[in-house]
Amino acid sequence: MSYINRIFFITATICLLAVNVVKAQETKNNLTWYNDINQVYELSQKTKKPIFAFFTGSDWCGWCHKLERAVFDKPGFQDWARKNVILLELDFPRNKQLPQKLVEQNQGLQQFFQVQGYPTVWIFFMNKDKTSGKFAISALGSLGYPQGQAGNEEADFLATATKIMNNKK
Repeated sequence: MSYINRIFFITATICLLAVNVVKAQETKNNLTWYNDINQVYELSQKTKKPIFAFFTGSDWCGWCHKLERAVFDKPGFQDWARKNVILLELDFPRNKQLPQKLVEQNQGLQQFFQVQGYPTVWIFFMNKDKTSGKFAISALGSLGYPQGQAGNEEADFLATATKIMNNKK
């Protein structure tokens, strides 16, 4: 399958699957995290902010928990996130069951971004074709757990995320 056909197929699949996902949000790390791609799309369009997608294994991934403690729980990240992005959590738990539509939505995005490990963060914009209703994704970049000096994770993560954001234009 060609690259263009693959993108079209995946975005069409995401669009069809996401239509039926229950709109939900959760407040954690003093931030609002959404899990419905349609809801974050609407917020992104309204605010002109990109989507910050956090691929996680919430009930088993130690590095995901470490990223949350070292970065997402910190006031600097929280201020940055409120000003710059719409937060989307894409969960892949092992010990709890998600609604099937949410599982399918998350797997579609995981396949599109070719996520192979956790934690992974992708920052992107989405557009929706007014005629077909299908989404197209414009990826800005990705990041994972910061590899810099211990104790400096938040600053390293924010520096990389800001660099990605500055390349959006």
